[in-house]
Amino acid sequence: MAPGPFLGYNPSRMKAKVLIVDDEEAVVKALVGALQDEGYGCVVAKDGREALEVFVRERPDVALLDVWMPDMDGLEVLRRIKEMDSECPVIMISGHATVATAVKAMKMGAIDFLEKPLSIEALLLTVERALRKPPGDDSKKGRFPRALLGKGPERTASPQRTIKKSAVLYGTGLHSGQKTGLLLLPQPPNTGILFYDLAEDVAIPALVDHVASTDFATSLGKDGVYIRTIEHLMATLHAYGITNLLVKVNREVPVMDGSALEFCRLLDEVGLEEQEEGVHEIRICRRYEVRNGLRVITLEPSDKLEVEFVLRYPPPIGEQRLYFVLEGPEGFKEEIAPARTFAFLRDVESLSKMGLAGGGHLHNVVLLDERGPINTELRFPDEMVRHKVLDLIGDLYLLNRPLRGKIRAFMTGHRENIALLKQVKEDLGL
Repeated sequence: MAPGPFLGYNPSRMKAKVLIVDDEEAVVKALVGALQDEGYGCVVAKDGREALEVFVRERPDVALLDVWMPDMDGLEVLRRIKEMDSECPVIMISGHATVATAVKAMKMGAIDFLEKPLSIEALLLTVERALRKPPGDDSKKGRFPRALLGKGPERTASPQRTIKKSAVLYGTGLHSGQKTGLLLLPQPPNTGILFYDLAEDVAIPALVDHVASTDFATSLGKDGVYIRTIEHLMATLHAYGITNLLVKVNREVPVMDGSALEFCRLLDEVGLEEQEEGVHEIRICRRYEVRNGLRVITLEPSDKLEVEFVLRYPPPIGEQRLYFVLEGPEGFKEEIAPARTFAFLRDVESLSKMGLAGGGHLHNVVLLDERGPINTELRFPDEMVRHKVLDLIGDLYLLNRPLRGKIRAFMTGHRENIALLKQVKEDLGL
């Protein structure tokens, strides 16, 4: 197949020019057909060296680049393209790349990473985002209807936000024990927060309706695909006010050191971008309550998000109380984000038999016996209750917008948090 613009296409009506680099002719034909149907012009190359020649001659607006090619692999082509034009968005595609490859590509400047077989719809959305031309149809797969962001009593608008550029993080899943990567990608207004499974090509909105499990963590599910342990990342997005984001992950969000500090550092590094459209906060107007035995959580009206949490265990924890107001990232980073996951030594064996805590190691969990921590020093005397507040702040963001109200919780966890959100959602018709 010869490089250059395809015949029969009118450049004067072209949305943008896309360079497609792939040695599989069937893949190239499918991509060209889909992109031209949407108004894009296409230039193609079958290997890396040809791609660089075409790039210099044609100066495309965006490049689709296969990872595995003869002679020169896609990562090397990516590096050279970025040397020639650091601003040109490059989207990597592959049928058998690892998460580590995806992370490396993102660090080298790629804006996204798509798995073969490609979803044409996902491809078009990615190209549109790369060109900063968000699609007008909010009903497409993985996108939220605009009305969802405009409901709720006593609405107050605050800016929608995304991140300024793509970000990557690499770690281990707490429960799976598997190495996993995390790719964060900016999104246009009214997208919401989406989790995307790299292996299965499934996007799952971060909404309470998609909560599939609350056993030891909050997990999302859709079409038989599950993404686990989202709460620490969601808490960080909540604190930073990020409303639009695509999170690509391999089945489980990495646990890092058991806290949310690494997520905070990542967002501080890439920066935030305020968007023109607003998001309506939920202001609670009446009292809600969930009881589960001795566990109780209530939500009442307030002009800010207040959390009052009581944790009561036998020694060495005893009773711990915390009052916290979420007013932005600074207080969150100082008081809540550093608090780590904790576990009791007596429970580790039973969790292991259940197939959980496979990634729980001495560096990412506070392990307790009857005397206290046995593997680390506490970051706060009341680190355990602070971690419970961290989990709660993450779960609360599954309504897809900021919430103003006062939470009082006694010994509750993910199950009670989600039950409370479902009450609010049903009552307000969200």
